[in-house]
Amino acid sequence: MQRYSGKSILLHWLVAILIIAAFALGTYMTDLKISPTKLKLYSWHKWVGVTVLALVAIRLLVRLFNTAPAYPNSMKTWEKQIANLAHITLYVLMFGVPLSGYLYSYAAGFPVVYLGLIELPALITPDPTMKDSFKELHEILTNVMLLLVILHIAAALKHHFIDRDNILKRMLPDFSNKE
Repeated sequence: MQRYSGKSILLHWLVAILIIAAFALGTYMTDLKISPTKLKLYSWHKWVGVTVLALVAIRLLVRLFNTAPAYPNSMKTWEKQIANLAHITLYVLMFGVPLSGYLYSYAAGFPVVYLGLIELPALITPDPTMKDSFKELHEILTNVMLLLVILHIAAALKHHFIDRDNILKRMLPDFSNKE
């Protein structure tokens, strides 16, 4: 069985965990009344988003220099095409969601200060009309990503439990190789 590289596996699962954390934080914090806790959670959400953006950039570089394992011959052509389209779309969303949030924050007049230490560059100036557009874009892209992640997980489980074709195992850490 061909497997993804160890770097690809590590980045995949790290980004997945961070995306889930960002989604959970974002969902929870938006319904809170304004308070120091809400502001702290917004900062954490931004930090996770910036970290995802950086890790996805690294992940894309790793992916460009390390080819993915071939799909099993048992997969139909249309399944491979949909899988490729889903992966490309996930990459676009993994860049688009944090970038739209970043732009939303600056359009709203709030800087992004990574880990409370490094103020990231403002790509735009505060603009109340753009703020609403970036907020809506961020929410739409997040919901599309949520749907696609759920489909991605469902497809991986289908391949593992129904097709039994080792697709999922290619991206799982291999703890058996203890040299």
